[in-house]
Amino acid sequence: MTEAADKRISRDDLEARFRRIKSETDMRKLSAKEQLMPFVIGAGVLILVLAYLSGRRVGRKKSTVVEIRRV
Repeated sequence: MTEAADKRISRDDLEARFRRIKSETDMRKLSAKEQLMPFVIGAGVLILVLAYLSGRRVGRKKSTVVEIRRV
């Protein structure tokens, strides 16, 4: 058998590999979060504007007009 086939995987090898995988996924997650943030902010602003405009419309429809006459 060759030397590479006889080599066993140690706990340190596994821990190093898992750390490397975790750091790669953390970097991808951070990158995705940075790219998504402008869209989330834009959607929030759009929701606020739509809520404001629909509230104004409802307020105009149901507003009461009080007329005072002097006799």
